[in-house]
Amino acid sequence: MQTHEIRERFTNHFVKAGHVAVPSASLILDDPNLLFVNAGMVPFKPYFLGQQNPPFESGTATSIQKCVRTLDIEEVGITTRHNTFFQMAGNFSFGQYFKEGAIKHAWALLTNSVDEGGYGFDPEKLWVTVYLDDDEAAEIWEKEIGLPADRIQRLGMADNYWSMGVPGPCGPCSEIYYDRGPAYGKEGGPIADDSRYLEIWNLVFMQNERGEGIGKDNFEILGPLPKKNIDTGMGVERVACLLQGVDNVYETDLLRPVIDAAQKLSGSEYGKDKDSDIRFRVIADHSRTAMMLILDGVTPGNEGRGYILRRLLRRIIRSARLLGAQSKTMDVFMNTIMDTMTPSYPEIADNRERILRVAITEENAFLKTLESGTQLFEEAAAKVKASGASTLVGKDAFALHDTYGFPIDLTLEMAAEAGLSVDTEGFDTLMAQQRARAKADSRAKKHGHTDLSIYREWVDNNPTEFVGYDNLEAESTIVGLILDGEKVNEVHAGQQVEVILDASPLYAESGGQIGDRGEILVGDTVLKINDVQKIGKKLWVHRATVETGGLGLGDTVTAQVDKAWRHAARQAHSGTHLIHAALREVLGPTAVQAGSMNKPGYLRFDFNYTEALTPDQLKQIEEVTNQAVDADWAVNTIETSLDEAKAMGALALFGENYGDLVRVVEIGGPFSMELCGGTHVAHSSQIGPVAVLGESSVGSGVRRIEAYSGLDSFRYLSKERAVMSGIATALKAPSEEVPDRIAALSQKLKEAEKKIEDLRQAQLMAQSGDLIHAAHDINGVRVVSVRLPDGTSAGDLRTLALDVKNKLGENAGVVVLASAEGAKVPFVVAATKAAVAKGIKSGDLVKAMGEYVDGRGGGKPDMAQGSGSRAEGLDAAFGAVATVVSQI
Repeated sequence: MQTHEIRERFTNHFVKAGHVAVPSASLILDDPNLLFVNAGMVPFKPYFLGQQNPPFESGTATSIQKCVRTLDIEEVGITTRHNTFFQMAGNFSFGQYFKEGAIKHAWALLTNSVDEGGYGFDPEKLWVTVYLDDDEAAEIWEKEIGLPADRIQRLGMADNYWSMGVPGPCGPCSEIYYDRGPAYGKEGGPIADDSRYLEIWNLVFMQNERGEGIGKDNFEILGPLPKKNIDTGMGVERVACLLQGVDNVYETDLLRPVIDAAQKLSGSEYGKDKDSDIRFRVIADHSRTAMMLILDGVTPGNEGRGYILRRLLRRIIRSARLLGAQSKTMDVFMNTIMDTMTPSYPEIADNRERILRVAITEENAFLKTLESGTQLFEEAAAKVKASGASTLVGKDAFALHDTYGFPIDLTLEMAAEAGLSVDTEGFDTLMAQQRARAKADSRAKKHGHTDLSIYREWVDNNPTEFVGYDNLEAESTIVGLILDGEKVNEVHAGQQVEVILDASPLYAESGGQIGDRGEILVGDTVLKINDVQKIGKKLWVHRATVETGGLGLGDTVTAQVDKAWRHAARQAHSGTHLIHAALREVLGPTAVQAGSMNKPGYLRFDFNYTEALTPDQLKQIEEVTNQAVDADWAVNTIETSLDEAKAMGALALFGENYGDLVRVVEIGGPFSMELCGGTHVAHSSQIGPVAVLGESSVGSGVRRIEAYSGLDSFRYLSKERAVMSGIATALKAPSEEVPDRIAALSQKLKEAEKKIEDLRQAQLMAQSGDLIHAAHDINGVRVVSVRLPDGTSAGDLRTLALDVKNKLGENAGVVVLASAEGAKVPFVVAATKAAVAKGIKSGDLVKAMGEYVDGRGGGKPDMAQGSGSRAEGLDAAFGAVATVVSQI
């Protein structure tokens, strides 16, 4: 049974049972605790935490959620069941059915025949575990399902008690296992061997609330939850492994094609060697994870999500190289995995070119890293051999890995080829220390979960009605007041407060548009609104200063938007849509939005693109944008279903979760059509001129374009015109000739500077003869020891010293030059071949000088240099050189 069919059967089973099918959320959610969605329940977390009521009338839901877990990335390929990306099929009940319902639903789907819509598993091969004292679950399994008591095993909190790792919902769980037979391990059930008995489904009975603590079993159970909930997770990849009769999750229909492609590219054969097999599996697993991350808007970087993606891509490239691949591989791997995954995720087709561009760009960059890393390794290996040792120390191996991104596997292989070993214990120690720091940081972030429970009452019972699309003023009722994090009944002049209204015309920050500014008025009371934030997508929180008077719960007030603010904000937001459309017209569909921010008069737009834009491209983008402004297109908004919006061609933002009903903003028909809840102008001409300021890089594969709109654009252009006029006047040239005039002047300046430098160098070299005449003999060695005028640079000292040394010819000679350059005292020593043959070493002389000028330095026997900070010690330093030479 193909994986796509396994997914379809799961969804159909639970929809027929009355569950609402919920599409997978993006792998990237706005959650301070998570880099990526790592479990099927994550998108439902507000309902389990009690922050919001579930929007499903049935109180039940089902989903097949994309998940990524990378904490144990090194285990990929070693175990038979570990994937960094996996699909978690789940069914959820929010206060409806509980243990019996969850168990019966799971058992029916697993054991019903294929003709009945089930998976057709043999009931005789299924085992379950329950929590130690969960007699209720054990009894349901035995008496209701008919599972023999000897196939029901009990485990402790570490294995069969679930929590999110922070205070909140928790409860016992029951896990379902499939017995793969004696070929996979010993008998005795999951307790005896969890490789033979493969876990395929976890049923969590969320019934309690946990307290503080760290780890899976080191926390207190505070008491029961108001409602008993169900959260289950079935591993789609593991079920596919069993139903397709393959040994591991890497050989299923979704990943095996990548392994086959890797065999062709590398010339190695899968199934012949343990180490090679691990590399094949890493390639297959990481290719899919990387592709899905790029699909959801992640780009390679040096921290956070970007670092994870970069690490995955580099492990793919490294594994392919170790298998023997000589050419670039990312194009083949990405295309292969996109072919296998598109039936389940059709949006891959629309993003294929962008995904390839990001992956291939990273491959090209890492191949350069491999080249430089190889050079660094060879230098480190040469030092080891020169010292007479045979082991590359762990510190050097770790530096290659951590600082330069050079994989340890390649370090080990190259060391073996060079006849060296690697201090792997030292390397592992440093890696363990790094992981410990990362885990500690992760725990700290996890406990930093923002407490939004104070808003729960209003989110559930008094969601804000936004009336600001058509009105800038509205009569509202005060339904909530928060002062210093506490609910209050009234507020007074001078206080900073949060005000919750039953209806508001002010836009709350979202979609890149910052919140409106305005006022709340009643009688003599004036509250200045400084910001508006959205909680749970339902509640508008107005952050305000009480300037005069006071307010109380239940008061009827007038809320009004600052008209000038809103006008300029709408210009910028609509301008952002035009910039996006212009980018796609000029650069192509791979220029996909990666974030935006707009406020009155200003906008910035981040987009996925791997190359810097040329001046001509920027000019085109600005021109296309302003052509759209000049076209005076109507700006239309359409409320429709998400599926219909996508069918219309509306663009959606990565990482954003949309409800069933969405708002489409359309400007100029097919020119710009996006899902957007922001405020906009009525016609494109109302945006006013748009002035593009420039573009820059904000991370690997992400560019940022910035622009002004409306009056701010006019002011910027007016200022630029004034600057240009001033330059044109100074040059006595028409403005259109200014660029050529400046280019010509710049060229003349460069030529003049070169002539000046040539003259300076000639004057410098002219001193050589005088310096040689100033030489004095010390035991048959001609010594030139001179302090040059202050300001002479270290580079000039070196150039002159070499010239004097060369003019000394076959004679034994030493050239010592120094100067004072600001607070620094540079000095140089050069020795002829004959002087070196006598035993004179420039490095020793530099060290001797350093003691007198509070400096240090070094170099080779024939040339060395240093720098100090005490110019008054130079005479003594020259004397020290003479003493050393006289003693040789």
